[in-house]
Amino acid sequence: MMRVILIATAFLYLSSCQSNRQTKPSEDAGKKKSLPSAEMDIQTETATMVAFEGGAFRMGSDQGLPNERPVHEVMVKPFRIGKYPVTVSEFRRFVAATGYRTDADRFGDSGVFDFTRQNWTLVPGANWEYPAGKQAPRAADDHPVTQVSWNDASAYCAWLGKRLPTEAEWEYAARCGGKSNTRFSWGNALVVNGKHRANVWQGNNLLAAQGADGFTLTSPVGFYGENPCGMTDMGGNVWNWCADAYQSYPGNPQAIPVNDEVKVIRGGSFFYDQNGENSFTATGRASNTRETSLFNTGFRCAEDAK
Repeated sequence: MMRVILIATAFLYLSSCQSNRQTKPSEDAGKKKSLPSAEMDIQTETATMVAFEGGAFRMGSDQGLPNERPVHEVMVKPFRIGKYPVTVSEFRRFVAATGYRTDADRFGDSGVFDFTRQNWTLVPGANWEYPAGKQAPRAADDHPVTQVSWNDASAYCAWLGKRLPTEAEWEYAARCGGKSNTRFSWGNALVVNGKHRANVWQGNNLLAAQGADGFTLTSPVGFYGENPCGMTDMGGNVWNWCADAYQSYPGNPQAIPVNDEVKVIRGGSFFYDQNGENSFTATGRASNTRETSLFNTGFRCAEDAK
């Protein structure tokens, strides 16, 4: 079996012939009926959600990348969305309660960038607990969970009786109810008064030194503070899975064939992206295949307002 992984917006591919694999991710991943409930976790998750009234807003940007165009009006219903990305400790409770196996665990490996060799590779044993593989440190509990596919993220949200946010909901929250026109969720600059406002890649190539923002990989959720409406990590740290299949906006001349296997990701991450600062903006968008797990991709949950 050939597995192909699209690496965020870098347009790099990671392929691995896995003819000896006997398992594949369940087609029912994310279906609520197969997963035990968790009342305490539901209460905790709901307490850390931010509510939005919904309404019409102008989505996209005519000053951003081609896939952000054109600006178009979208109606969003009232909803709630996670203030933070789901953390390692939260995901651990899910796995302990359900026995769930992620796509990375099923495949036996997952996508990690090798900084020594300067390339992407499928690392055996890399999963949500050990994002860089068993030879590297275990993930910190208060950091966003990574190495989770779209299927895994959907399963976790369904366990709580929730769902992944739509792309429109994600941008609506990043722009504080669609009202903010700042470049980033928190303002117009990545560095304010000498302090980084997000965990992002510094420099314009893969050899650039990192750590000026305090971290070389993921950071604790909420570390850089909230945007004006209470959301955190809406730019940098980890890419966020969204519910939607990736496609062109209405009126965009560059038609993208709709493929339900390819899902939207938002927000950028701590890792290099060829689109640079555009990856961290409130309107920036990219995509990845639904079974892909990477060391710089996580998620948050959402739900309809009741």
